[in-house]
Amino acid sequence: YSFLGTYDIQTFLAYAHRLPEFALSIMAFGFLIGAAAKSAQVPFHTWLPGAMEAPTPISALIHAATMVNAGVYLLARFYPAFAAVPGWTTAVVVVGVLSAFLGAVMAITASDLKRTLAYSTISQLGYMVYAVGVGAVYASQFHLMSHAVFKALLFLGAGAVIHAVGTRDMRQMGGLGQKMPFVRNVFI
Repeated sequence: YSFLGTYDIQTFLAYAHRLPEFALSIMAFGFLIGAAAKSAQVPFHTWLPGAMEAPTPISALIHAATMVNAGVYLLARFYPAFAAVPGWTTAVVVVGVLSAFLGAVMAITASDLKRTLAYSTISQLGYMVYAVGVGAVYASQFHLMSHAVFKALLFLGAGAVIHAVGTRDMRQMGGLGQKMPFVRNVFI
């Protein structure tokens, strides 16, 4: 506001190049930190699996609606203003790649069904952050929308499994595809 006299995002995007480089850099990296915290990206990736203690419909809402998606959207929305900031796109790519890799590794090693899905969310959001970093903003937003749908279905299916089996420990599950064909199809 102090540089442009308005809070209008369109004006900011159109005239971001007129801001002092130092101020724009602080904004760009501040937005990256905020987006990483909101979307559970490295180094703020530890809060999301803990949030899965909530009832399953709440977990589905957290993953499918605005909760974790807001950070990725924020990066995509302000990409035109920050793309030229030295080192910003590289930092976005690094955060995305590390999050995608670490989230996938943690998902593979987890035995709790809801935590596994949460780690998977961290990984998928990492792919989206990476896509923004390399300039594939539309691809990141397409995946953001498709992720909202399939992750909500996965969590709702997980709730049905947990209710039927009585545990979230995947080591105590097996043969559920035959016993629960509808839920299997939702997972697929």
